[in-house]
Amino acid sequence: MKFEERREKLVQEIDSLRPVVEDIAKSLYENPELGLQEVFAVSKLTGILESKGFQVEKEIAGLPTSFRAQAGSQGPRIAFMAEYDALPEIGHGCGHNLMAAVALAAGIGIKNAFPPDEAEATWIVLGTPAEETIGGKVVMAEAGVFSDIDAAFIAHPGQLNGLGGSSWASHPIEITFRGRTAHAGGNPQAGINALDACVSAYTAIRMMKNHLLDDVRLAGIITHGGDAPNIVPERAVARFTVRSKSSHYLEEVVLPKVRQIAEGAAAAVGATVEFHHYEPLFKETLEHPVLRDLAKKNFEYLGQKLPEIKRGGGGVTDVGNVTWETPCIQIGFGMTDARGHSREMADDTVKPRAIDATLMAAKVLALSAMELVYKPELPKQAQDHLEQIRQNQE
Repeated sequence: MKFEERREKLVQEIDSLRPVVEDIAKSLYENPELGLQEVFAVSKLTGILESKGFQVEKEIAGLPTSFRAQAGSQGPRIAFMAEYDALPEIGHGCGHNLMAAVALAAGIGIKNAFPPDEAEATWIVLGTPAEETIGGKVVMAEAGVFSDIDAAFIAHPGQLNGLGGSSWASHPIEITFRGRTAHAGGNPQAGINALDACVSAYTAIRMMKNHLLDDVRLAGIITHGGDAPNIVPERAVARFTVRSKSSHYLEEVVLPKVRQIAEGAAAAVGATVEFHHYEPLFKETLEHPVLRDLAKKNFEYLGQKLPEIKRGGGGVTDVGNVTWETPCIQIGFGMTDARGHSREMADDTVKPRAIDATLMAAKVLALSAMELVYKPELPKQAQDHLEQIRQNQE
């Protein structure tokens, strides 16, 4: 079948999946689940995929609510990633119910329009849990889940269509200072004030921004400063979100300076200090020009407008870690006027506008994936680009 005919068939197949998209959006909206607790969502999504002829494997990378659904076993392996965890109290205020629907519509649509044996390709729907908490894709990337995947796609809902762009690296750290108690009024000299060390470190770490590249964020809070004002604090704890545009700069420059400052503050009062990363390293999102250009082309093919790119700063996503493992893009699709992480956005995810936008996003991803198969030089170009970035980091 010629490319143009196949493209039209793919669009028609995805349009026919509207009832499936509506069902997923509504079912997950009515049954929101937090990260690693998405039991209903996984059952719902994998049940649909199995009914459509996908082979499903659950509990990928040791995550109880992850899955991999696969059709085919040859050629390029292309994945559509689903998210489905909700927010506390708000529910699907980040629209992850729609992200799941996009992935399934893209995966099922392309399987039907371009069967694996005809495409000589493998179509995969990858269930990636707990984006809002532990960053499931970080765990999956570290476990090698993406090692056999040639390209990965994902779509995030919001106010505007977009080509994803970049995000920052993040590696939050908790710093615990330990001293010795004493009577703060009667015998303070016998104590070691952990809070003094913590306050000194907090101030110095915040001031350190003046000696770093502009693309760094250091924001923190003191989560524990003692138990009573008449007791010299024996324990004080601070937490910092530490971000940079470059994970290499973050790990090799910023975090060592943070630790050095904390150690100096502890030594100044005779305290000790401990460090703990309470979240994993979220790497910056790489831009992959091949996938970006395909997505742009297919937005335009569908008659969609793409606003001018505005470079923000400081956002973090676990998709970033995937972009270091395989060519990957996260597009945005406009389905609401509500702000993200709000009940208003959650409510909008089940409205007709959102369903229309979800189907559109699924078409963009599936059409882009199809073109990778029709033009085998493109996956190679994308992989060469990634390899060059990796080499530049060494």
